[in-house]
Amino acid sequence: MKINSARQAWHDCNYNPAPGQTSDAAVLGVVVQKTERGPTADHAVHGALAGQIQSAIARLHSQLRAFGNAMYAAEPTDDDRETAEDAVFSLACSRVERMTASKRERAEYVAKGVFRRYRYMHQGGQSSNPDPLAKPEAFRSWMDSEYGIKLSSVAWGRDWEPFVQFCFDACYDIDAKALSPIGGVIYKMKEAA
Repeated sequence: MKINSARQAWHDCNYNPAPGQTSDAAVLGVVVQKTERGPTADHAVHGALAGQIQSAIARLHSQLRAFGNAMYAAEPTDDDRETAEDAVFSLACSRVERMTASKRERAEYVAKGVFRRYRYMHQGGQSSNPDPLAKPEAFRSWMDSEYGIKLSSVAWGRDWEPFVQFCFDACYDIDAKALSPIGGVIYKMKEAA
């Protein structure tokens, strides 16, 4: 297990290779004979490192843990994704002064859409993907095709742009809170090495 970032550590901590197993064995389903050295204690080291990361994840508040799992787990669950979307929606709504019931209903789907955009942008742990729906027209079209939610282009800057930004801000804030303890564990590991 390579510890390059908290995001990567979150992803990798649940992968447990068998002793002596290589990527060839995992892909091909057979052990491939090689001339290099045989099984090592790499799996034990991986387990020890992964256990520390898993322990930090387990101590997180359930919403933070669900957000992190939805973002970085190797196999995120629908429950984690839904909890993460709800957390983003709730935090974004707490930053809005007021909202009509009709707009609030559509805003819930906007928060889901923003979470999907954020996840895509940070997928792989290096935050290098561009936002595929950065243009309001593309986002509105995607919202209509994905959720059947029509968002008016009239007064977009007043009606929806601020809420979209609140959702992105909520994603950044929740993400930082979820990754901070993992980063702390990584810092301690590197300091001890």
